Amino acid sequence: MRGLAEVPHDFGRPDGTVVTIGVFDGVHRGHQLLITQAVNTARQLGLESVVMTFDPHPRTVFAPETAPAELTPFAERARHIAELGVDYLVVIDFRVELAGDSAESYVRDTLAGRLNAKHVVVGRNFTFGRGAEGTPETMTSLGEKYGVDVTVVQLLDDGGVRICSTAIRDQLAGGNLGVATDYMGRPFSVVSAIERGAGRGGRELGYPTANQYVPEGAALPADGVYAGWLTIVDDARIDGDMEPGVRYPAAISVGTNPTFGDERRSVESFVLDRDADLYDRVARVEFVAKVRDMVKFDSVDELLEHMGRDVARTREILGA
Repeated sequence: MRGLAEVPHDFGRPDGTVVTIGVFDGVHRGHQLLITQAVNTARQLGLESVVMTFDPHPRTVFAPETAPAELTPFAERARHIAELGVDYLVVIDFRVELAGDSAESYVRDTLAGRLNAKHVVVGRNFTFGRGAEGTPETMTSLGEKYGVDVTVVQLLDDGGVRICSTAIRDQLAGGNLGVATDYMGRPFSVVSAIERGAGRGGRELGYPTANQYVPEGAALPADGVYAGWLTIVDDARIDGDMEPGVRYPAAISVGTNPTFGDERRSVESFVLDRDADLYDRVARVEFVAKVRDMVKFDSVDELLEHMGRDVARTREILGA
């Protein structure tokens, strides 16, 4: 449901709902813990579970200069949330809803009122209401006033490091793909349309690549070559020997194209042992392991030699 206006007036009645709230960028292990707690609580109480999330990220509205790089496009966030067994997803746009609400009206009108929440699950660092005036303690106090039980979930950490979206962005930027993968609980991925590139792995070189230029403001791993998987996520028939919805092993390059003078940062995937026309298709590329750092080569022959090594190493990593 997009916006509170789409929430039926009899939503969750007569028994009520269990609600958890957050941006959930990345739907990482900490988010999974919170959402699973809400789903399990709802099942124990015989109620329906609701995730209330935000699109776009609130900081792109209030402080765009400080907005974080997006780990996961909204459609992917929704998919991962659904996989956790959530009954309903309510998507709020802060440009038109909730931004000016006090903490009390947030609980009274939105949670207890429109969403008919009988139980709310929030993280220890949760804030809400105008100027982020509300805290978990505020939520607990207002919950008592309006008949909403509140569970505060402690933040998840790994060896003393708090698992959060910021930590994942830092690990990706630092080239620490393994740590980012562990924090997310699955491989980091990008999803976007396949476009024509500058020829770094072009068909004329023997390494045709599926080239993606992710939106500005989207997170990417550090520049380099990676082993991973490519999946075409739209349903149309593919011209060639690939099928939609199937994961194919791929050697993936992230960065600009220094050898060919292309300064655009891109994701270029060479799908192993396949030949298909993928232009204008939408692909999900999952990053499994780093093969090497990005290098500017002095000749096309040197580039091809390294690409051959990259493909061989990708086969080893993926068992392909």
